[in-house]
Amino acid sequence: MKKLTVFGLLMAWMVIPAMAQKKIEFREFTLDNGLHVILHQDNSTPIVNTSVLYHVGSKNENPERTGFAHFFEHLMFEGSENIERGQYMNIIQGRGGTLNAFTSNDITFYYQTVPSNELELTLYMESERMLHSKVDETGVETQREVVKEEKRQSYDNRPYGSILIETLKRAYSEHPYQWAPIGSLDHLNAATIEEFQGFYQQFYVPNNATLVVAGDIDYAQAESWVRDYFSEIPRGSGEIYRPNVTEPKKTEEIRDVIYDNIQIPAVIQAYNLPPRNHPDSYALSMLSTYLTGGNSSLMTKELVDKQQKALAVAAIPLELEDGGIFIMYGITNMGVAPEDLESEIDKLIAQVQSEGISDRDFEKLQNIIENNIVSGNSSVSGVAQNLAEAHVIFGDTNYINQAMDYYSKVTQEDIKRVANEYLNLDGRVVLYYLPKPQETTE
Repeated sequence: MKKLTVFGLLMAWMVIPAMAQKKIEFREFTLDNGLHVILHQDNSTPIVNTSVLYHVGSKNENPERTGFAHFFEHLMFEGSENIERGQYMNIIQGRGGTLNAFTSNDITFYYQTVPSNELELTLYMESERMLHSKVDETGVETQREVVKEEKRQSYDNRPYGSILIETLKRAYSEHPYQWAPIGSLDHLNAATIEEFQGFYQQFYVPNNATLVVAGDIDYAQAESWVRDYFSEIPRGSGEIYRPNVTEPKKTEEIRDVIYDNIQIPAVIQAYNLPPRNHPDSYALSMLSTYLTGGNSSLMTKELVDKQQKALAVAAIPLELEDGGIFIMYGITNMGVAPEDLESEIDKLIAQVQSEGISDRDFEKLQNIIENNIVSGNSSVSGVAQNLAEAHVIFGDTNYINQAMDYYSKVTQEDIKRVANEYLNLDGRVVLYYLPKPQETTE
């Protein structure tokens, strides 16, 4: 299952009858240079997805050079020694394909979907990205401006856009999850070209990558092309940095006020979670859906519809490899003080902690989860990402076929238990987002 890895992704909003989970068949092997390869054949439509997951995210960065992982997501589309600058996207799109990438705290993921007769092209393109990408002054300067504009649009000038940034730096005191993937523009501006090249040489190597080819393929031909294009790429020579940091358990609540360019206040609460592959993550995911997953969820019915204290509420378990955060936020209704909304949120959490959830609500949750798993594997692109993450995050590619089993083992008592264990008022972060005070003139 594709579990939540980036802020803003939510569980499904509607209850849909449960559907049968179809087993995902795959083959896998590892090249001598360390590249792990996963192949999945689905000949139902004449398309194929080629994806590469690099096991590098913002947590792998130097604290004085944050934003590198996300920056490279952009820089890797600049071109290579054999692909003209700025032509990477044009080549794929010119063959009727689509492509994109994303960066999280843990991974960077590149993917392209093309007509199946263009599979060899995508393998060539990804091998070029891994071996010959242009990491030079021209590309760096170009992408610096792109990232600056993205930060302005997505964070600085968007109402409540800094929630993730402000929450992370208070939720973590020692782990490098304390900064968001967007990082610091000052750090990017101060970095030398040698530092960018060093990052590429350390992390964009086959022994730090997982290649997935999913769709209308012939297994033998696909494997042959993979070996042709990737076998000669040298294994990374240096050590791949992975932080070995355990975030200490919080014993005191952290409170703060953020003044933003907004009209309506908001209340944000954040609770630290266990590692993403921890058994409790399944019950916590179901808990978040129960609290705010759609129009029939507990908090939406109570706070938005019945009490009308909030315009919107949401709970997002940001599941991360080393331990994420459970973020809850509510935007107050007109005339409602943040303190009043927070009090009502806490009452509902206490209600779940003491009473649990009903049989009817639990059955509904099971249907939603099953539908999400099936829907997540309904496209070759979804299957490709889920296969890659199963291998890298969960250590077993066949996890893609086991996720449903893990969720089916969650009981009503488990949901009540994790609500008590992890939604702890003594160790949480609480932020009030308030409108900036209007300037007065004498």
